[in-house]
Amino acid sequence: MTQVASTLLILGASGDLSSRLLLPALGQLLTNQRDRKVQLIGAGSEKWTDEKWRARVRESFATSKSVGRAVQSILHSSTYHTADVTKAADLKMLLDACSGTPAIYFALPPAIAALACKALESLELPPGTQLALEKPFGTDLRSAIALNKQVLKLVPEDQIHRIDHFLGRSTVFNLLGLRFANRVFEPLWSNAHIDRVDIVYDELLGLEGRARYYDKAGALVDMIQSHLLQVMSVLAMEPPATLNARDLRDAKGTVLRATQVWNDSPVESSRRGRYTAGTIDGRKMPSYVKEAGVDPGRNTETLAEVTFEIDNWRWSGVPFTLRSGKALGEHRREIVITFKPAQHVPRGLHGVEHPTKLRILLAPDGMSLELNVNGPGDPHELDTALLEADFGPGELLAYGEVLEGVLDGDPSLSVRGDSAEDCWRIVGPVVHEWAANVVPLEDYKAGSTGPKSWAAIG
Repeated sequence: MTQVASTLLILGASGDLSSRLLLPALGQLLTNQRDRKVQLIGAGSEKWTDEKWRARVRESFATSKSVGRAVQSILHSSTYHTADVTKAADLKMLLDACSGTPAIYFALPPAIAALACKALESLELPPGTQLALEKPFGTDLRSAIALNKQVLKLVPEDQIHRIDHFLGRSTVFNLLGLRFANRVFEPLWSNAHIDRVDIVYDELLGLEGRARYYDKAGALVDMIQSHLLQVMSVLAMEPPATLNARDLRDAKGTVLRATQVWNDSPVESSRRGRYTAGTIDGRKMPSYVKEAGVDPGRNTETLAEVTFEIDNWRWSGVPFTLRSGKALGEHRREIVITFKPAQHVPRGLHGVEHPTKLRILLAPDGMSLELNVNGPGDPHELDTALLEADFGPGELLAYGEVLEGVLDGDPSLSVRGDSAEDCWRIVGPVVHEWAANVVPLEDYKAGSTGPKSWAAIG
């Protein structure tokens, strides 16, 4: 039987991830679930007092308007420990401070998280201990395999949460509900009726002080290797029998195992770009290579686009193009499903016939369906009509959904070990060709739609 964690231990608690995402989400979770009791312990290399830590917790809770008895309990009782989380003795001290079953959240860079897992190997963890690790899970296929082996020495797979906040419960359930609860869509969800799928996550924001991580990762690893491949797997999965962790993760894993670069050619099926100086919403943006902390010699891309294929009976022949970039002129977070043209349009209907498109919007979630209809004037003229709907945002922030799963020992929304490895396998050929500069790194002006030579998608 799954044990509910009674302590949340955050390693790297003094960092940005903790204050900006984890703590506000925890506060919101406790506001919504007032009977939940959890001890909060922060640990980091900074020499903070309990008072300074509680002030940080209070500031973070305020951003999510957290209130209630459980929130006040945390604000009065939470403690902070200065520790080297790569040392077994320090980790033992932290575990001894935990009451009941702990959930250990590694809010750490991948290399430090791996060292902390190695140090934990010499300790006896309490039964039911949950481990939560942030992406990227490893830095390539080889390191992901090694890290999987390491964490499996600590706890079983169903107690490991490889975090991808894109799998926040509302987004996943909205996709599943739209597809499986509507007969009008599910019979059309295959290569017989769908021409292409585009998953786009374009941001107005630039580097925003994240050079230490981003300049070594780039758009491909930061977004496509993790987030967007996970979204694709939910979109393309076979109908799971239930929404429990095993069925949901089995269905996603089956999709990822069948996924590879389109035509097995990274050169023909991928593009990369990097922003130069420009203006976004009246704000001047420096060239990426002039951003603080950036090494121009790394040739890090800030815009990545790769086309994949899912080699199975349902999707064979359908290109899935995943794109993400920074400092672009349009905020786009959507899945665009383009259907094949109508089999026959009777003579006598005039005008431009557009392909039917289903757009599924992400954060905030919604949808629009573009249909060909008779125009308002001449009934023989075709026009385009738009059907729109907003999806429910869910009760919790994406990280709130993630933390709920971690504390409850439910890995449904986390990435399973084999899927984490498959994501690295899938993008590996692209990473290799880009590192060899076989695929050109094209410039685009900040605030534009991308390099001028690129055709629009979606």
